[in-house]
Amino acid sequence: MKEQVETKAINLKGLAPLLQVFDMPTSLHFYRDVLGFKVVQSSGEGDDVDWVLLELNGIDLMLNTAYEKPNRPSHPDLKRNESHRDTVLYFGCPDTDAAYWFLTEKGLKLQKPAITGYGWKALNITDPDGYGLCFHWPANAGKGDVIE
Repeated sequence: MKEQVETKAINLKGLAPLLQVFDMPTSLHFYRDVLGFKVVQSSGEGDDVDWVLLELNGIDLMLNTAYEKPNRPSHPDLKRNESHRDTVLYFGCPDTDAAYWFLTEKGLKLQKPAITGYGWKALNITDPDGYGLCFHWPANAGKGDVIE
């Protein structure tokens, strides 16, 4: 007879997705200079590095080059970027309208936020490598409401 062991949740303290990118300077410009992430750690000096850890308001994100510099082709592989459409990062964003205006002022061409079929107001964008980013919040919640 097997002994029953009470299961508990693993004590997790965050999540840091890793995205493979083609050109780190281009990706850093997007995530740091446009979205506002800060570089916390890096595999080297400057923007042309192979790995970075970014942070914004307690959200961690890692970027890693898909190719080491000596092996990097002159252009991204379009099939590879096409497959990135399967990856979307969802960010809690209480004021999607403000996010829309902030990003359009940074030069991005975007569609205005819309109410989804699941009742959230969402602003969808694509990063330079084809990954989806969705800034969303329940449509019936106030801008300052905390969702638990």
